[in-house]
Amino acid sequence: MTEALDDIRRQVMWTRLLALVEEQARTLMATAFSPVVREAGDLSAGIFDTRGRMIAQAVTGTPGHVNSMAEAVIHFLAKHPPETMSPGDHFISNDPWQGSGHLHDITVVSPAFLDDRIVALFACTCHQVDIGGLGQVPDGHSVYEEGLYIPILHLARGGTINRDLMELIRWNVRTPDEVEGDILSYVTSNETAAAQLVLMMREFALTDLDALADTIIERSRTATQAAIAALPKGTYVNRVRLDGFGQAIELVASLTIEDQRVLVDYTGSSPASANGINVVLNYCKAYSAFGVRCVVAPEVPNNAGSLAPIVITAPEDCIVNAQRPKPVSARHIIGQFLPDVVMGCLAQALPGQVPAEGAACLWGVQLRGGPEVSAVAGHTGGEVPERYEILFFNSGGSGGRPALDGMSATAFPSGVRAMSSEIVETRAPVVVWKKELRRDSAGPGEHRGGLGQSLEIGSTGAPFAISAMFDRVDNPAKGRDGGGDGAAGSVGLASGKALAAKGIQYIAGDDRVRLELPGGGGFGAGAARDRARLADDLADQLISPAAADRDYGERKP
Repeated sequence: MTEALDDIRRQVMWTRLLALVEEQARTLMATAFSPVVREAGDLSAGIFDTRGRMIAQAVTGTPGHVNSMAEAVIHFLAKHPPETMSPGDHFISNDPWQGSGHLHDITVVSPAFLDDRIVALFACTCHQVDIGGLGQVPDGHSVYEEGLYIPILHLARGGTINRDLMELIRWNVRTPDEVEGDILSYVTSNETAAAQLVLMMREFALTDLDALADTIIERSRTATQAAIAALPKGTYVNRVRLDGFGQAIELVASLTIEDQRVLVDYTGSSPASANGINVVLNYCKAYSAFGVRCVVAPEVPNNAGSLAPIVITAPEDCIVNAQRPKPVSARHIIGQFLPDVVMGCLAQALPGQVPAEGAACLWGVQLRGGPEVSAVAGHTGGEVPERYEILFFNSGGSGGRPALDGMSATAFPSGVRAMSSEIVETRAPVVVWKKELRRDSAGPGEHRGGLGQSLEIGSTGAPFAISAMFDRVDNPAKGRDGGGDGAAGSVGLASGKALAAKGIQYIAGDDRVRLELPGGGGFGAGAARDRARLADDLADQLISPAAADRDYGERKP
């Protein structure tokens, strides 16, 4: 009976930790200045033990942030061991190779104290729309061009913010008030979670979290290993071709299933690019492990224990293990395809159980305007807006699933949300003229892929710049188990001119950007699709009669 009660008690405490990190994330979203955090949830939040092991994470956020942060905290502790920390200390960095892969992601780590003794660490990672330099564009040729680099430093000592550091940051970014406000919100969210942790520990008469952390991590590890043990053993290889920047990229993964481990090796993948689409190993590990866990152990909590049996390797200076100082600003363009790559391996081991490929890479629309942009664009008349930089996310379709259609306009695997057009238009002098599901973009199949979107965006009259960071224009999502490919994406102007899928480009004030987002691949043969569901798609105008006849044959029930 005592053992059973202890288990219940541990479960209650584990649930409380999950509630703590959710409050941490919600506080961050409520206090952040930038819409990418407040509206889109481009963030991660979590609690770590004093050894740097991730105990729990908020479900809000992105795998690229969460799983990279699991590696990042170790680096923070290597420079600032727990015994050197004091109440009110906070630490900051945006090192791509020790964090989440590019300078635009800032991580803040904060110790939590109980009676002047450190008991845990809270960390959050959030995206900054601007960090100086070229901005988030894939055009750079080294990390030195891409913005302000912040090594692991004290953000605050004993509750006092490092004003010298904050002033340095402010003078190196285009939107200083927004960046400073966001950084202070990271501190607030960590402090809020730490205060709640202290209350919980006093309630349960805990003097440390060591035993609870050991239990959570070990049980998660054991559950993941059990799931791996049930898989067919062997090595499975998958290749995915992507558009790249100027030349196509090939990602090659060899996935080996052992008794209690899954090994993923990217030997054979393309070398690092001359442009900023490279992926650092932290980010490669983050999204690769996520892809494995989605298939193998989706119900097991994500923490140090469940991540440990998944081992990711890649040769130095290949595109998914780029070495300093390679440019990495737009690393998500490649990194967000890694779940598709590893799931293509797992589909060979588990036929009929793994979704088809999806659009994967976010189609984030990053727009810039103001005096500098107008000058470059040769704008000589009319009103020039104040300097602005805005990013809003849009998503194509995910792949068809073994028992369900793919999700339309859904950010898998990133996890961020789309911002409403109204929010975008209040934050910058831009107009979203069109935003709708893209008819006939879904790959056909027994379970069709998700639909992409059609967007049309312009300014209120002045020239503007777009940082194009798009893929699946030349290489659409592949179907699985007889399903058809999703539609490819396209990038152009309302005036008819085609735009490059990657790189900064300047747009006249009287023109508009037109984006056709890619659809997800279908799962299973189209002939097997339920006729009633096909009729629903036709009635909802998700597919056209011509596409139904071409891809599905006879349309009548």
